[in-house]
Amino acid sequence: MSDWDADKTAGWGDKPVEPRPEQAESGRDWKLIEKLVMSLQSEQRRSRRWGIFFKLLTFIYLFALLFIVWSPFSGTLDAATGQHTAVVEVNGVIAEDELASADNLVGSLRSAFEQENAVAVILRINSPGGSPVQSGYVYDEIRRLRGEYPEKKVYAVISDMGASGAYYIAAAADEIYANRASLVGSVGVVAGGFGFTGIMEKMGIERRLYTAGENKAFLDPFSPEEEGEVQFWQGVLENTHQQFIEAVKQGRGDRLAEDDRLFSGLVWSGEQALELGLIDGLGSTSHVARQIVGQEELVDYSRRKGALRDLVDQLGVSLGKGVSAHLTESRMQLR
Repeated sequence: MSDWDADKTAGWGDKPVEPRPEQAESGRDWKLIEKLVMSLQSEQRRSRRWGIFFKLLTFIYLFALLFIVWSPFSGTLDAATGQHTAVVEVNGVIAEDELASADNLVGSLRSAFEQENAVAVILRINSPGGSPVQSGYVYDEIRRLRGEYPEKKVYAVISDMGASGAYYIAAAADEIYANRASLVGSVGVVAGGFGFTGIMEKMGIERRLYTAGENKAFLDPFSPEEEGEVQFWQGVLENTHQQFIEAVKQGRGDRLAEDDRLFSGLVWSGEQALELGLIDGLGSTSHVARQIVGQEELVDYSRRKGALRDLVDQLGVSLGKGVSAHLTESRMQLR
């Protein structure tokens, strides 16, 4: 056969040339690779779509959370166009970092007094007391606001408890009301802590404390108690107690009974407190608004915790801080 015949293209009658085995296998490999590449590309597109979706969802969640925390619609002041009785809550421990802090209470009181449609202000109290400083701030501000707005009366209404620093605040009101079973009074001052010297000796722990100033380590819980320091601290407590007594006398005046136990730190039931002149009558917030003020509609001016702060508190993040502070600090409290 000539070279010309060998190079001819197969015609209609010629038998087709079968692909060699290695060529067929190579074609299948390329198809598999192509399918794999296409599958990877499709998976990447799906991953990108889901990634965008979850990022968008996270953004919406954070935006909603911020809206809840700082939304102007989450305030506690109810919209009121007509006349009403303003309410300010004194709830829980009275301290700088608590809801019943002087800043929160004073701000709420000012808002209530400045509102023209608020005909009177009710302090709704349920507190065991707390800081004498914070209580004193609120007491002074109530007295100031009463002088600036003489047409508005302030009524303190005690629910479960209005003791110590809470009663300090209540004494600034024009009148005080409580339930017959409420706990009222406890006009006294307390400061406490713990001493760890005994257990330190048993465990072989040596206290090393360096100070400049002979009283700088005053009442250190890890050092032996000094009699002179105890006497000095007792004098501070007595002085603070006397301030408390004077505030109660100024607020209650001649309504107080002649009883030496009034300022001993004892707590009384509502019925007993009425007999002793610590309160003016028995009744709830609604009763006072309806029967005494004459304006039954209540509008709450109290400041509340933000949603985020409330969530953190529920999770108990501050528990360890509170325990350590109680163990190591000797804080003065009206209790």
